[in-house]
Amino acid sequence: MFDFDMLGLAPALNDALQGANFTQPTPIQNQAIPLALQGHDILGLAQTGTGKTLAFGLPLIDHLLAQPGKPAPKTAKALILAPTRELVNQIAESLRNLTQKTKLRVATVVGGQSIGKQISFLSRGTDILVATPGRLIDLMERGAVDLSSVRHLVLDEADQMLDMGFIHALRKIAPQLGTPRQTMLFSATMPKQMEELSKAYLTNPQRVQVSPPGKAADKITQSVHFVSKPEKPRKLREILSADMDALTLVFARTKHGAEKLMKGLVADGYNAASIHGNKSQGQRDRAIKAFRAGEINVLVATDVAARGIDIPGVAYVINYDLPEVPDNYVHRIGRTARAGREGEAIAFCAPDELDQLRQIQKLMKVEIPVASGTMPEVGEPKKPQKRGGFRGRGLKAQAANTTSKPTSSKRRRPRRRPAA
Repeated sequence: MFDFDMLGLAPALNDALQGANFTQPTPIQNQAIPLALQGHDILGLAQTGTGKTLAFGLPLIDHLLAQPGKPAPKTAKALILAPTRELVNQIAESLRNLTQKTKLRVATVVGGQSIGKQISFLSRGTDILVATPGRLIDLMERGAVDLSSVRHLVLDEADQMLDMGFIHALRKIAPQLGTPRQTMLFSATMPKQMEELSKAYLTNPQRVQVSPPGKAADKITQSVHFVSKPEKPRKLREILSADMDALTLVFARTKHGAEKLMKGLVADGYNAASIHGNKSQGQRDRAIKAFRAGEINVLVATDVAARGIDIPGVAYVINYDLPEVPDNYVHRIGRTARAGREGEAIAFCAPDELDQLRQIQKLMKVEIPVASGTMPEVGEPKKPQKRGGFRGRGLKAQAANTTSKPTSSKRRRPRRRPAA
């Protein structure tokens, strides 16, 4: 199959795809959509940026169009769970573009926004509910949403939901859903926990895998610079200055580090902003919107805040700090080379990050080309010194010590105090 109109989708969906200039499905879409249309549970594995949203969104909408009827108050027909607010909003935006000429309603519930407005919207019912697990549970506990009518469940970026500790939330949500139902689970990586999750929530799933888990998109050019920590700011500015107009996403390990790095770049005249957990939802939305529009061209982010950023124009991803979890490297660099474009992923590696680099290369089964610097040599671990050795002393001190009076091996008795 080479065109969307050959997949057997509803005419309204084909019209929406043509209006959005979508003509050819990506490999994950080409494989997953026909199986999902047949009603199978799907376990989809593909890198970020390969079109997973349409891979589950198109068959989901097709099923709902074939089941007309207004949803009852507080209910939803389909539930999509995603780990971050940004990803929820992006999924909802994509689905609204596809359903704008239909009667289907798409609602979002995320933290950081007015829960009162969300309760009001849900009171009328919705066809598709896109949510973060935490806020959804808040609404369930308030009696604001009834999930018993849900017949389609999608877990997007499921591996990240596991990393962020949402497994406990999933265990609370799943029993409230209607049965029988179709479940689709999509992920860029396949950790061991993911297999356990698929067994718990999917029934005889069809596995769709367009690339090995942990593999980056083919059009991403990777490189690593071996630099000391004090040299990282200079190296970053050197790279940014070489292509000042390009959209560049810079990853820092911590919220404090991301904010400090952004402020330093702004002070040096770079057009930068930051997104991380200490920013309000409004601040994060405005920064991403400005980045997408090219009003700022450097966005400094942490892993969680950047999850789900879908901006086709990102030319560079710079790992200013290497992630502690190797899978996160794959997610990070997947922010570039999206929708078939080319992109470049640049990593900085300080001596104390060498182990992270090795774990990343082991996961991806590639050796990242070295752009500058030299890999630090790691010597043999020092053997622990024996008690009683000459710790920290030179040869002269040791020699002098051999002439001193030998100390008795017997334990000295404590000196008695004179009687009062």
